[in-house]
Amino acid sequence: MKTISVDTEAQVRLVAYLDQLGEILDNKCRRASFATYALGLLSEGERKSMEPIAARACGDPGEVEAVHHRLQHFITDSGWSDVDIRRAAAQYGLEAMTRDECIQTWIIDDTGFIKQGSHSVGVQRQYTGSAGKTTNCQVGVSLTLATQTRHLPVEFELYLPRCWAEDPLRRREARIPDDIGFRTKPELALEMIRRSVHDGLPRGIVLCDSAYGTSSAFRTELTDLGLDYAVGVDPQTKVWCIDRLLRRRGSALSVRDLAMSIGREHFRRVTWREGTKQKLWAYFARRRVVPFHDDGDSPSVREDVWLVMEWPDGEEAPTKYYFASLPRRITMKQLVRTIKQRWRTERVYEDFKGELGLDHFEGRRFGGWHHHVSVALCVYAFVAAEQARRFPPQTRRKMPHYSQPLAA
Repeated sequence: MKTISVDTEAQVRLVAYLDQLGEILDNKCRRASFATYALGLLSEGERKSMEPIAARACGDPGEVEAVHHRLQHFITDSGWSDVDIRRAAAQYGLEAMTRDECIQTWIIDDTGFIKQGSHSVGVQRQYTGSAGKTTNCQVGVSLTLATQTRHLPVEFELYLPRCWAEDPLRRREARIPDDIGFRTKPELALEMIRRSVHDGLPRGIVLCDSAYGTSSAFRTELTDLGLDYAVGVDPQTKVWCIDRLLRRRGSALSVRDLAMSIGREHFRRVTWREGTKQKLWAYFARRRVVPFHDDGDSPSVREDVWLVMEWPDGEEAPTKYYFASLPRRITMKQLVRTIKQRWRTERVYEDFKGELGLDHFEGRRFGGWHHHVSVALCVYAFVAAEQARRFPPQTRRKMPHYSQPLAA
């Protein structure tokens, strides 16, 4: 994502793309502001909030304030549809990405937006993996679609803690719509997944960590939507072991206890990809199991899944556990490599924040946050499409001399 060919043909495609999205906005002023904001996110400017974007867009310093006000209105108050503009951007990016490869995975994850004050919508002290600690931040939940070599974020939703969702004063100041209440992160993820299924986006295996995958309701709905999954689960999640005839064996036990009962000697080393400095590997074991829920249903009517257990070298016990609703014939290496495709969202967030100003938004309102993210998603889709055209999978390593910095 850090490089893109910028030539006359690409510029023509960019103009056509902005015009295509402008048709959805259906308003001359909105179209102009959208183009200014999108080009500002694509620019080389260090800061990509509204005022610096306005300053870079103006040849006349006397016009900066007026352009800034127009951008502010477009992002903060204008009533255009995030859903419609994101759908068009996703279709544009995916059309180029899937010419040579098919979509393999849908990746759910979340990231933090560090904030200093307490007035930005959704901000509070909460844990974020992007900082690796509890800090004052907003948290956004994302959905990314990935092929074997590429990835495209298509959805983002802001997580509203209860202290925001249930506070009338805060809701009014942040202009949170009346139909938006408290929703857990798995619920936000399912909303994005439902929309993407409804929009007919090419399907893939859903990947996520244990904050989402531990929820039996989350996994059940994925199955109801016709989606396979390979998701993290909490070590205390209980399962029934089954034999080859799918008969239950013994009482339910936690996945951690099951892993320890298997013993290290039954875990085998699996390498899933080349890291920046060395191969990435750990020891893995798997068992076919039925997830346990104390809801009165018989194990015989439940779905059996793979339980994959990961034991890193040097650890005294396994550290990660996964449920995968994938075929029994799948190999261990295929299972592990599928599960580990979650690393792609790290690249997505790195590119989004480092290159496209995802975390530069300084507004405080709910709608403004989502409008900003929508324009950023549109820009990402264009860059991803250009890279797919310039670097198809079979040739992309042979063409580095055609590339230049992403911001142009």
